[in-house]
This record gives sequence, C-alpha cells and structure tokens, in this order.
Amino acid sequence: MTMRKAFKYRLYPTQPQRRDLDKTLMLCRQLYNAALQERRDAYKKAGRTVGFYEQKRYLPEIRAELPEYKHIHSQVLQNVIERVDLAFKGFFRRVKAGQKAGYPRFKGKGRYDSFTFPQAGTTGVKLQEGGKRVLLKVFP
Repeated sequence: MTMRKAFKYRLYPTQPQRRDLDKTLMLCRQLYNAALQERRDAYKKAGRTVGFYEQKRYLPEIRAELPEYKHIHSQVLQNVIERVDLAFKGFFRRVKAGQKAGYPRFKGKGRYDSFTFPQAGTTGVKLQEGGKRVLLKVFP
C-alpha cells in the first residue's frame, strides 16, 4: 500500500510573484474550461466521449502553439485535465446512483483558485531553510 502525503503552504508572494501566480491560475482556468467545452461539444455534435488520455495527449501541441503555456510545468497542466476528468467521473457516478447529478460547470475567476504540483519536491516547488521557506518556480 502506497502512502500519499499532501502539504499545504501559506504563501506570502511579492507583487511580481503574485502576478505570475494569478497568470498561472488564469491559464489553468482557461485550459479547464476549454477541456470541459471539448467534452461537451464532442458529445453534443458527434455523440462520442473524450477521455483523460486523449485530452492529455494534446498538451504538447497546446504548449507549442500557445507560448504562454510553455512556462507552466507540464504536470500542472496534466492535473488540470485530471480535474475535468474527475468532475465527469463524479457526475456519472451520481447519475448511476440516482442522486442529484450536477453536470460539471465552467469555472469563473473566483472558482478556480489553486493548482497542483503532483511531484512537488522534484518539479516546481522546493523547501529551503529547514522547511520554513518555499521556493516556487512558476514563470522564468
């Protein structure tokens, strides 16, 4: 059995860091909404479903065509797609159980307020000074 650990840190960013974090959240929210729209359109127009791995495969193309996404770590973007997938899995689980389903919704500015580094220690987040300082690399 694998044990997973999660850590939450309160950040006190400088003004330039705050702009970078806000830009990252904005881009993650746009990607989330685009992935949700792609799934809705595929089902409405062609009656087919789009899955997690299919959407994840497009991330390198998105990063190549849209330069603003190049600065966001690939695992952060993969996690955005995973969130869309989890929203649909929860929706279909509730439908199957006969509960109030609640179709996945688009996220507004105040409704997408976090992003995740799945391998924090090796990707974009590092602890310094005995764990008292967090070094966050968002944009170069």
